[in-house]
Amino acid sequence: MKALITGASSGIGKEFAKIFAKKGYDLAIVARNKEELEKLAKELQKDNKINIEILATDLSIPENCKEIHKKVQNVDILINNAGFGDCGNFTKTSLDKEINMINTNIVAYHILMKLYLVDMEAKGEGKILNVASIAGLMPGGPLMSTYYATKSYIVRISEGIREELKKEKSNVKISILCPGPVDTNFNKVANVKFHLREAKSSKVAEYAVKKLEQGKFYIIPGIDVKFARIGAKLIPANLMAKILYRVQKRKIER
Repeated sequence: MKALITGASSGIGKEFAKIFAKKGYDLAIVARNKEELEKLAKELQKDNKINIEILATDLSIPENCKEIHKKVQNVDILINNAGFGDCGNFTKTSLDKEINMINTNIVAYHILMKLYLVDMEAKGEGKILNVASIAGLMPGGPLMSTYYATKSYIVRISEGIREELKKEKSNVKISILCPGPVDTNFNKVANVKFHLREAKSSKVAEYAVKKLEQGKFYIIPGIDVKFARIGAKLIPANLMAKILYRVQKRKIER
């Protein structure tokens, strides 16, 4: 059995790698930071007799994603996890950073999901976990508009693919993980500071793997995040935007 995990050098991705290593999966771990990937591989191979492929690459470049698919075959579980955000007024944030965000948070997910889904369908089994965010279940996120939009894309395309797989009676399963704030380096990259309680990345990963193995589609860790999802359904979109603006504003008022 083999699991391919993107964004594996830190945070939730690193915790996913630890969990699947303990379960005896061979791993293909992907991130830009080769040194951190090598350190993780060395750590995991101390206690687990598994094969680990290291792919230090920039997923914001589409050709790199296609190259991963050529190099890594026979994947049983794909964890699309790499991603980042940014915070600020849309007219003042960096266009280059946003394009990289769209390429990493959307295009890379799309390419890897499509290529490996075709493989899994041909094999007749497999699982895909797309790491989205509670942001993807909201109507929009002023001051983090691009990030919210990227996560909404992941939620919507996954919902559509799930229905296609159900209609085909496929044994391939797809799930989305929608956590709230998690104790990763997301804050530093996004230039924000959360004022809400942050979940431990290890606990989020453990919960996600448990629900993935149970075949759950929406994986939402934490009762507060579940309530946030309910609120997003009940509160009118224009009022929700006002609430989210105040939430995001607090993140950048440090």
